[in-house]
Amino acid sequence: MPAGPSPALLGATVRAFLDRDDLDAATVRSYGQTLRRLRLGLGDELPLGSVDADRVAGVLAAAWGGAAPRTWNRHRAAVRSFAAWAGLDDLAAGLDRRPEPAGRTGAIAPEQLERLWALPGPSLRERTLWRLLHESAAPVRAVLALDVQDLDLDDRGACGDHGDRGVVWRSGTARLLPELLAGRTRGPLFLTDRRPGPGRTPAPADLCPETGRARLSYERAEHLFKLATRPLDPAGEGWTLRMLKPRR
Repeated sequence: MPAGPSPALLGATVRAFLDRDDLDAATVRSYGQTLRRLRLGLGDELPLGSVDADRVAGVLAAAWGGAAPRTWNRHRAAVRSFAAWAGLDDLAAGLDRRPEPAGRTGAIAPEQLERLWALPGPSLRERTLWRLLHESAAPVRAVLALDVQDLDLDDRGACGDHGDRGVVWRSGTARLLPELLAGRTRGPLFLTDRRPGPGRTPAPADLCPETGRARLSYERAEHLFKLATRPLDPAGEGWTLRMLKPRR
């Protein structure tokens, strides 16, 4: 009798899930951390049909049972995304969502901001983005959508979609912007570190014609900010870019 088709295995399915063009690098890293632990706990050769909510709950409880609510919920969300993509039952059924502390999206305190500005590691791009978000109080996506040709450096403002001065800044940003531009006259203001690889060609509006690099994504900018601010955050999780909006 000929052998039937081989059952799908956990390790190979996870690799296929992460090796997709619709996931950016930051998402792959985030999901990969959760699913790597799942593979270690259950084994790459475990048939996918044998992966159930109880087994998943045991692995995550052992790895992150004492984690902060935001961290726990992030791992839970990764499991749910994987299960939905793989066509499995809800593997997060045994993972209750934990309530997150109120005020986590509030503004960063002034004394913490001073520590942030003094951090030695962040790149010029990150320092400029953070200052601009704080000084302008503009939405993160609006700032990341800025193009070089939108800027008026003399008047410290950028035109919005309807010609209004949608984003304005102060002296901290004004000192950093000329160095960030480095002579560029067009294209996205905030760029990725490298040119996009094959199969990941961005829309023309999101590609710099002078450097070949793409517009920095919200997900990547958020990931870098959380990494940089973990040592400053008393909870050890890192802050979100929305927390740069000044207190009123």
